Amino acid sequence: MRWWNEAVAAFDDVIPFGLAAFLLLLLAAVAGVLWYTFPAWLPTRWRVRRERPAGEPVRDVEPADDRPSADEDGGGAEELPTLAPEVYLSQADRYAAEGRWAEAVRERLRAMVRELVDRGVVEHVPGWTVTELARAAGGARPELGPALQGATGIFSGIWYAQRPATAGDDEQMRGHLATVHELVRGGR
Repeated sequence: MRWWNEAVAAFDDVIPFGLAAFLLLLLAAVAGVLWYTFPAWLPTRWRVRRERPAGEPVRDVEPADDRPSADEDGGGAEELPTLAPEVYLSQADRYAAEGRWAEAVRERLRAMVRELVDRGVVEHVPGWTVTELARAAGGARPELGPALQGATGIFSGIWYAQRPATAGDDEQMRGHLATVHELVRGGR
C-alpha cells in the first residue's frame, strides 16, 4: 500500500487534486457522449458493413438526374410542387423498370400525397413527416387510414430503416396507391 500512497503523492505534486478530478470528470463525459452517439462519429470507411446475402437486391441510392429541376418542380421548399400525380407515377414506373425499387416507392408516395392535397383531404404543410401526413389524412377520412399506414410503413422501412427495397414493395405500394386513388376519387 505504501507504493500507492507514494505514487499518488508524486502525482499530486505535479497536478493538483482539483485539476486531476476535473480532467477525469471531463474525460468521463467525453467518453459518455462518444458511447451514446456511436457509431455516428466514426468515419464511414471504418464502420462495419453488413454482408449482403446472395440474391438480395442491391439498393442503389444515386441521385435521380432525370427528375425535374427545382424551377420545373414548383420553386421553393414552402410551395406546393406544380407536378401532377401522373408525372410522379410516370417517374415511378421508369424507376421500377430500371429495378430502382426504393426510388419507385418514393415517387408513388409523392403521387399519393399530391392527390390527397389536390382533392382537399389534407392541406399542404411543409415539413410534415409521412407518418404525420398519414395520421392527418386518416383523421379526415378514416377509410384511408389502413392504405396510408401500409404505404408509410413501406416507405419508412426502406428510406429510414434502410431495408433494401424489392419488387414486392413496389407492388404493395401500387396496391395502396390504387386503394387511395379509388377512395379519394370515388368520393366516399
